[in-house]
Amino acid sequence: MNVVIIINPNSGKKKATNIFNSIKPILKMNKITFDSFETHHKNHAIDIIKKLDLKKYNAIFMLGGDGTFHEIVTGLMIRKKKEKVPIGIIPTGSGNSFLYDFNNIDPIHMLKKILHFKKRSVDVIKVKTPNDIIYSINLIGWGLVTDIGINAEKFRWLGPSRYTIVSLAEIIKKKNHEATLLVNDKKYTKKFTFIIACNTKYVGKGMFMAPNAQVNDGLLDLIVVKGNLSRTVLFKTLPKLFKGTHITDPNVKYYQIPKFSLKTKGKDLLNIDGELKGTTSIDVEVIKNAIEVFN
Repeated sequence: MNVVIIINPNSGKKKATNIFNSIKPILKMNKITFDSFETHHKNHAIDIIKKLDLKKYNAIFMLGGDGTFHEIVTGLMIRKKKEKVPIGIIPTGSGNSFLYDFNNIDPIHMLKKILHFKKRSVDVIKVKTPNDIIYSINLIGWGLVTDIGINAEKFRWLGPSRYTIVSLAEIIKKKNHEATLLVNDKKYTKKFTFIIACNTKYVGKGMFMAPNAQVNDGLLDLIVVKGNLSRTVLFKTLPKLFKGTHITDPNVKYYQIPKFSLKTKGKDLLNIDGELKGTTSIDVEVIKNAIEVFN
């Protein structure tokens, strides 16, 4: 078997290169030949995948996190000829939301699972923005979840704790976002706290956002949190996101749908797979079984 390996040396704790060196003997023992490429800047993996002659490879292995996976999938989706080359994810990122369902996401453990070469199909979410088409494998967030992401970037020196601190600050601000949501042929024009569409059960670092999500059901799980909530209610509601109990909260609507649209007066920034990119208004739909992954 011949594979291409994409390595993001800056993912997570920056151990991807060392991990790659440690798995070379395992690859050799399993008679796997490979070409390897390191990424050196944002969207580099997109460029690599877009230009590769994928006919040479039986699979794509990656060492990175959700961002690297997002870029590889984007590279596959924007190719003129859509080759369905299975992806093996060796997690070295900080979040690894796509693999969070597994109890053990140790890189060596996950490589050994990949080497069973058992494939499963995975849906991809297509996001049409005013200026571009963006692909997602994890989440599309708008409202409070984007506000937190924007302000957390200013406090990177605080490490992972910055998200908790910024979340508390944003709740205190009690900011609402007005939009028109089109879902199930119904239109809702009102204020919202946030709206997030998920392909996976988990987002971020273990936030159980979409407990009923399946990555290959042809549906996205849409979580809609009402606007005009008091600070007290917000402080009580948001911790439920880590347990998945928010889906029964009266201030939360939970949909499983193949598509939706979100219209806003201005151009609001989005959180797509943990990256701040794209703006509203958006039309979102699921592309069922668009890619294949090992594990």
